[in-house]
Amino acid sequence: MRRTEISRRQLLRGGGAAAVALPVAGFLAGCSFTQPGGGQPAGSTLDQIKKQGFARIAIANEPPYTQIKPDGTVTGAEPDVVAAVLKRMGIPEIQGVVTPYESMIPGLNANRWDIIAAGLFMKQSRCSQILYSEPEIVSTESFAVPAGNPKNLTSVAAVKADPAVKVAVLPGGFEDGALKTQNVPAAQIVNIPDGRSGIEAVQAGRADAFFLPTLSLNSLKTDGIDITPPIQDVQQTGSGAGFRKADTDLVNAYDEQLRALKASPEFDQILSKWGFSADAARGVTRDQLCAVAG
Repeated sequence: MRRTEISRRQLLRGGGAAAVALPVAGFLAGCSFTQPGGGQPAGSTLDQIKKQGFARIAIANEPPYTQIKPDGTVTGAEPDVVAAVLKRMGIPEIQGVVTPYESMIPGLNANRWDIIAAGLFMKQSRCSQILYSEPEIVSTESFAVPAGNPKNLTSVAAVKADPAVKVAVLPGGFEDGALKTQNVPAAQIVNIPDGRSGIEAVQAGRADAFFLPTLSLNSLKTDGIDITPPIQDVQQTGSGAGFRKADTDLVNAYDEQLRALKASPEFDQILSKWGFSADAARGVTRDQLCAVAG
């Protein structure tokens, strides 16, 4: 296996793409931190990524869904699944671009990346804008709260019942949409830029809770913070890879190889490594998750 060594200075330097070929969970993965530009080369996206040997993927660097390792490797549950599927399609590398959730769909449709591989949960509004693969991960949602959960926040309804309660969310994330769909007033929603900032907002008293997937909160847990059981008045959530509406040939080819991966032990190994249930992902369909309100 060839390993390409790239210095931190090269990664931070503007201009051309810098791919890192490193072993990740048994397959090759690449990472690019270039400034993504618009414009799509001639030919379909499927033809282009096969020709160039890599796909650009949007990620959020939110473990366990997505993660950039210190050596620059792109990993996490969704990128690992996407890379395994693409490898089966004859595409050996991925190049990750870290971007906010609210920018993922606009950036995809502006041709800044080829695929969204960030645990961007399916729901009606997103499924109207992009195409998704069949589900790759299924998740639950929880609150991070001060130890002992002094305000007894176990549901969105409990948040609405107390106008003084404030909940931190990532703008454009599923949780942000879930609160707005249930008509939680904007004055109760605190926008934060990343997961660690959400925990710090709770610790500092700027928010009474931080709303995020259960596994993400578990990875951020620290002294003085409790993680609630899964919130029951939020619909089941899950994600697949996201594609442009025009890329039907890519979606069809991807789904074919995703079905083969999901039928293999490799799928279980990838998801169990990150704390997800492979059977849960096999137990729902794209249509079911795209019917989630929001």
